[in-house]
Amino acid sequence: MRTIAAVCGLLALLLGLPFAGGTTPGAVDAAAAGAVAHLPPGVLRALVLPTEPYVVLALALLAVVLCLRSGRRLEAALSLAVPVLAILLTSFLLKPLYDRWKNGTLVYPSGHTVSLVAVLTVLVLVTRRVVVVVLAAVALLAAAAGLVGMGYHYLTDVAGGTLFAVAVVLVSWPARRREPAPSTG
Repeated sequence: MRTIAAVCGLLALLLGLPFAGGTTPGAVDAAAAGAVAHLPPGVLRALVLPTEPYVVLALALLAVVLCLRSGRRLEAALSLAVPVLAILLTSFLLKPLYDRWKNGTLVYPSGHTVSLVAVLTVLVLVTRRVVVVVLAAVALLAAAAGLVGMGYHYLTDVAGGTLFAVAVVLVSWPARRREPAPSTG
């Protein structure tokens, strides 16, 4: 997991470099905005719903409950602490560092995305279920379309936020202990 965290973190840092200090979209950003431009405002608002704080908090609390039910107190605490850490690092370190603006707001990496993806990554680690991975991917794709379509972010902001959130969670999460094999003798 540490290798994946390092790769994601490095990609997040590198992805923002071409846009640092800027206000204009790249070619991929413009293409993504064009792809969702036809969606009605009501649909776009619905797509952004997974990034709303009350949804993210509910998902984080679900992770806490699942951990507590299975006796994993450290992971329960981390289920809240690690996403908060990712959000704080994004807001107070990365956004000012990259200085990318859109509509008068710092946008790289996307804080909306960091909060959602950090909590979704925690849920994937807590549950280790394929269905959770699939639902998380669908929620992220919906949110990306909504964030770009509503004009809140460029696609690269969302990609950078996704990579950074995954990196922070994976580097902060405890390694899974192997269950001892039953004694045969």
